[in-house]
Amino acid sequence: MVTVVTATRPDDAERVLGALRRHLDERRRVVSGVDDRVDALAGRLSDFVLNGGKRIRPRFGLAGWSAASPADATVPDEILTACAALELIQACALIHDDIVDASDTRRGRPTVHRSIEAAHRDLGWSGDPARYGVSQAILVGDLALAWADEMFVTSGVDPAALGRALEPWYAMKTEVLSGQMLDILAESSGATDEETPARVNRFKTAAYTVERPLHIGAALAGAAPDTVTALREFGVAVGQAFQLRDDMLGVFGDPEVTGKPSGDDLREGKRTLLLARGTALATAGEADFLLSVLGTDLAPAELERARRILVDCGAVASVEAEIDTFTVRALDAIGSDAVSEHGRVTLRALAEAATRRRS
Repeated sequence: MVTVVTATRPDDAERVLGALRRHLDERRRVVSGVDDRVDALAGRLSDFVLNGGKRIRPRFGLAGWSAASPADATVPDEILTACAALELIQACALIHDDIVDASDTRRGRPTVHRSIEAAHRDLGWSGDPARYGVSQAILVGDLALAWADEMFVTSGVDPAALGRALEPWYAMKTEVLSGQMLDILAESSGATDEETPARVNRFKTAAYTVERPLHIGAALAGAAPDTVTALREFGVAVGQAFQLRDDMLGVFGDPEVTGKPSGDDLREGKRTLLLARGTALATAGEADFLLSVLGTDLAPAELERARRILVDCGAVASVEAEIDTFTVRALDAIGSDAVSEHGRVTLRALAEAATRRRS
């Protein structure tokens, strides 16, 4: 498995974790003043955030700051805290995404809504355990979004820097929610075109995973406009490659590595570029088969046949080529003097890790 490098110094990952832990503990003190039982639910958010994940978005935020700062600069605590808040946006997105997709596992563990559902069932409470789990998980995700804003705004960043960063921060949240809405629309409407998954990739994933975190970090550093432009172009390309890799893992990934069932994207009925490319390149009969098993609980033999069709028709090779194209485009975007040499080194490593990962 590829290890994602830190943006500046080796201890940045631990500093991000520490900043998240402090903020979560502080906000939970407010919740515990309401009711200890509610605090137990908030504790599930703490567990989800602190006990898993790659911290990709904070890493790109720090990389954006580093690319516009001196090579030997240590990331100030307030900048690191602001970038760490991106992890809470990710927590909200994942918790809600798992509800939308009716996913049972995340990172090799029960999803938040399933774990709350199980607790309801184990305690023998009245009502529908599944509905209770979904209802509380929606609120836990909402809590993550609220706490992300609080962490970002109260990070201690200079007001002028914070003002520069608020525009991409607000845009990022609107973009990811819009992308998620389009994703759900695509699944329900049975869209098979390539433009729709490309738009979903651009806004549901690329914007809030890479482009906007880089933009936010650069804005916090007071980067020049040409640096911001270069970083955003890099971010769009890497973010789209990141999602295409995610689509590949959603069909071909190893559950022991991804933490999700094999072929989960097919079971969830996701309208990915890989699927669109497969239905376009396969024979009519093969395309019909792919669409017939989409959104169903595939048997092992059906999953194997779907995989074989995607490989044999050339869809997999085509998507891999597209990942390579996006990666080259990203590296070209940071090839000018607008991005510092030490910034380029970090960004190249992050691009490699994001596009060649196995989980």
